[in-house]
Amino acid sequence: MKLSLLRLSMAAALCCSMLTASAATTDHPATKYKIDLPPSADLSYAIQAKQSGITLGGEGSVKWLVEDKHFSVKSETRAMLFGKILESTSEGAIDSFGLAPTQFINKRFRKEATTTTFHRDSGTIGFSESGNSYPLKGGEQDRTSIIWQLISVARAAPQLFKPGSDWTFFVAGMHDAEPWTFKVIKTEKIKTPMGDLDVVHIFKAPPPDAKDQQLDIWLAPSLEWYPVRLRFTDPNKDFVEQTLQQVNNKASK
Repeated sequence: MKLSLLRLSMAAALCCSMLTASAATTDHPATKYKIDLPPSADLSYAIQAKQSGITLGGEGSVKWLVEDKHFSVKSETRAMLFGKILESTSEGAIDSFGLAPTQFINKRFRKEATTTTFHRDSGTIGFSESGNSYPLKGGEQDRTSIIWQLISVARAAPQLFKPGSDWTFFVAGMHDAEPWTFKVIKTEKIKTPMGDLDVVHIFKAPPPDAKDQQLDIWLAPSLEWYPVRLRFTDPNKDFVEQTLQQVNNKASK
């Protein structure tokens, strides 16, 4: 059970999948899309997981806040009997590229928190867990902010966010960073605690040379494009799935 819980804590945060990043030599262009930020909201999720043959359940929450050209995202995951097993925070400014994180903090069950810093003054990304460094060119995200940047892009150009389209971003994790490409798969209807919803299914595969998690995301245009389901799947078919139970809009942007 302890091993399964640790694996769950590594996999079960919203927008924070632990996909292996490539070396610090990775180069990347600036990534600039039109954006339309969703309204601030508190979102509650039910979590189901299968890890090493054991079924686990829990709950998660996300607090998304946009205010005065700044943003913050706070995510927590709790497992039954164990309490909080994962929390992450991303915060920063909003610029012409969209979300411009300044700091990403990730805390896993029984692990020390890690900090990824976007040094806007020197134009570099640094990590508390490694000596890697990457240049800031514009549009870079962390593993919590990336979903909200993706949502903002979809809201700004829904007519372009169609099956077969690809959307690439440069994403920093806890140790390093790499390009992430999201592919729009299809539109479909899914059942949720909030009723049947029409959603856009998006897929993020691991890099071609890595055997790691894949990520599926379902965004609901009728609910401000908020993520209503996320599913992290390991190569051995173990998974963690988060389904939206409730959303409370806090304010308009």
